[in-house]
Amino acid sequence: MPESNRWARESYPDYRNDVNDAIGFSGLGVDYFLKGKADHAIRLLDRYAESGAVGASCLDIGCGIGAMHPALAGRLNRLSGVDVSTDAIDTARLANPWAEYHTSGDGRLPYPDGSFDMTMTVCVMHHVPPSDWAAFVAEAWRVTRPGGLFAVFEHNPLNPLTRLAVMRCPFDHDAVLLRSGKVRQLLQDQGFALLGCDYLFYVPLKSGWAKRLDRALSWLPIGAQYAVCGRKPR
Repeated sequence: MPESNRWARESYPDYRNDVNDAIGFSGLGVDYFLKGKADHAIRLLDRYAESGAVGASCLDIGCGIGAMHPALAGRLNRLSGVDVSTDAIDTARLANPWAEYHTSGDGRLPYPDGSFDMTMTVCVMHHVPPSDWAAFVAEAWRVTRPGGLFAVFEHNPLNPLTRLAVMRCPFDHDAVLLRSGKVRQLLQDQGFALLGCDYLFYVPLKSGWAKRLDRALSWLPIGAQYAVCGRKPR
């Protein structure tokens, strides 16, 4: 994780309340979106990983307080989370004792090369200074095993409601939103083979038909968020 990340120095924000306030106009809470991203991560593993999700080891880079991790409990072989904030990691450990957590403050992830079947980062890169984006992706590459996956979940700046939510969120004041094309370029420049880009959260409803419609529209580049996935060649 880049040393320039401000949360290595500052107290971690009140993540859940801040996000819920920012997205209050949607009528849904943060847990709806966290579960949707967790479900998509599992779909990516089942689609592309040799072991499927149930046999996979996964690293969440910039995991914060581990708010998404309850939605992954029992669905992976191993889940690790890393963040620059010791406050956030302490909270994550208490909330998810079944997962493993570490802090990272020296610009290098605290794992050996090729440790994980999947590395992912969930709405983190927009907090990383653009000058550090390539180094961030390079560290993900290093700890992903050959043949493994790297998935980047991010806010979609082409969606006006996403921009509104970011504008309303106190800890997003320094956010630099990335278009999906920029993320694809960063992954390709590092050497990942692109597997796809899926757009998420078109219909903010919990019903089954809404989720099915979301998946059917995943190609349309106006979803509130997106997920770019690449594979590290063998």
